[in-house]
Amino acid sequence: MKTDDNTRTMEIPIEEFGKTAKKIEEEIRKVIVGQAEIIRGVIIALIAEGHVLLEGVPGLGKTMLIRTLSEVLDLEFSRIQFTPDLMPADIIGTNILSEDGAGNKALTYQQGPIFANLVLADEINRATPKTQSSLLEAMQERSVTVGTKTRKLPSPFFVMATQNPLEMEGTYPLPEAQLDRFFFKLLVPYPEDLELLEIMNRTTISTVPKVSKVASGEMILNMSALAKEVLVASHVAEYGIKVMLATHPDKEFAPKSVKQFARYGSSPRGAQALFLAAKIRALLDGRYNVAFEDFREVAMPALRHRILLNYEAVMEGVTSDALVKDILDVIQPG
Repeated sequence: MKTDDNTRTMEIPIEEFGKTAKKIEEEIRKVIVGQAEIIRGVIIALIAEGHVLLEGVPGLGKTMLIRTLSEVLDLEFSRIQFTPDLMPADIIGTNILSEDGAGNKALTYQQGPIFANLVLADEINRATPKTQSSLLEAMQERSVTVGTKTRKLPSPFFVMATQNPLEMEGTYPLPEAQLDRFFFKLLVPYPEDLELLEIMNRTTISTVPKVSKVASGEMILNMSALAKEVLVASHVAEYGIKVMLATHPDKEFAPKSVKQFARYGSSPRGAQALFLAAKIRALLDGRYNVAFEDFREVAMPALRHRILLNYEAVMEGVTSDALVKDILDVIQPG
């Protein structure tokens, strides 16, 4: 089900917010084994009207996750397989010459797969920068322009892109400015022994788990509107800002590792992601105010892709995750 930007949102009680989110998680877990943090991160980004970049080796259920999410929500789903020969028109659509019964010819617009509520951009780093940018423009502007006409994308609009960290030959890594447009970057872990056994039990039998639709696009928009009303006390907000600013090596309170290994820190989008994700996490916990712990829990997925490492860090194998961890160790609440 598509909805447009004119859909009115209505205030919902905080209990309904938590209950709906819990139902979505429960339905997804009927299909996806483990990965609790990944599922929670995807739901937070969806409610925040952001987008998610999932990184993990093949076969960990990244595609299955968003497909299951589309089945749980009454929303339209589209999958785009990124390849080197994929063109922007294959994503956003194009004007084609058509002819009616009377022989009259005219240009008509044929929509691309971007016109859906939930879009899976599979292996996004395998397409050329020109094709990547067409998707990322749609993510930022929530509209596409073909010829002289701009068309709005449906709302809610959520993109989940995947990339494989191992097979980097023949790929086009996303530039930092484009990575910045993702609300969260989530690293999909390899399953534990017991989780792997449960995956085998579920996938090597003839019975396929069934999920139910538990929320609509309108409900997601209502949840998003409620999240924006959550209060952040001044001293808590100052802590969140300090965590983000500590990613910059020129700040005196930045950890030693950041000063040594980071070239640039997070943009203001990182602070926006921190604050909105913290608000949603508070609501999921049944609170109408943000706590220090909310910022600390969402800092890693919100900031890891917004820290640009220098050459020394690359040579020594230092990751942005390690820098975010150091920041949380050094920048303490209070």
